[in-house]
Amino acid sequence: MSLQAKILPPLSVLEPKIKTSRYLAVICYFLLLISLTLWYLVLYPIDTAHPWVIWLLHFLPLAAFIKVIQTGNPRGHAWLCFLLIMYFNEAVLAATTVLETRWLGIFNSFVIVILFISAMMYARWAGQYKRHPDRAKNT
Repeated sequence: MSLQAKILPPLSVLEPKIKTSRYLAVICYFLLLISLTLWYLVLYPIDTAHPWVIWLLHFLPLAAFIKVIQTGNPRGHAWLCFLLIMYFNEAVLAATTVLETRWLGIFNSFVIVILFISAMMYARWAGQYKRHPDRAKNT
């Protein structure tokens, strides 16, 4: 295997992709946080336990990525995608098993899929942008 430099897309192509994917990731991230809060505290609180404990178990792992979302760290966005797999699993189960929460499960699945794709593509394109050789010439 040879150690040749990879061909990167031009900066004029990367910049709008980065901006769009980041915009979608931020919107879907906060939409998911709001949706989980409404689900577990307002619409369908758990009767057998304290609803805020269940909400915290769902909210805190996602809330740990607020700093990543604020700073726009590409590696953090990739790690967020690993966490989203668990939330996607729960949303699909809610959409297919319980009739009462079907619409919330479908909505959350849709939001999680968009967040996953946009965060992963942001991580890819922002990583390419950071190591682009033309970027050093422009700054």
